[in-house]
Amino acid sequence: MYPPSLVLNFLNTQIAMVEAGEGVAIIASYGLPACRNSRVVMSRLINPVVHLDFHQIRLGGRKLPPAAAEFTSFLQNYIAGWAGHSGVL
Repeated sequence: MYPPSLVLNFLNTQIAMVEAGEGVAIIASYGLPACRNSRVVMSRLINPVVHLDFHQIRLGGRKLPPAAAEFTSFLQNYIAGWAGHSGVL
């Protein structure tokens, strides 16, 4: 296994470098729309399967406003339901 010789953090830079023939990139699925107008080939990683963790960030020491707490609860339930239905969990 070879260590990377260059690490890029910006999605558009990663896509441009791949399109220029200067390497490959592994990106999250939310970056796929940005690839559609380029000459890159996209393929899903299936071996190994890669799981994406979600995290909530907020200012420390403060409670969430009621609407944000309600949305957080909804989102957690929705993701858990989706993951269970799709076989992720």
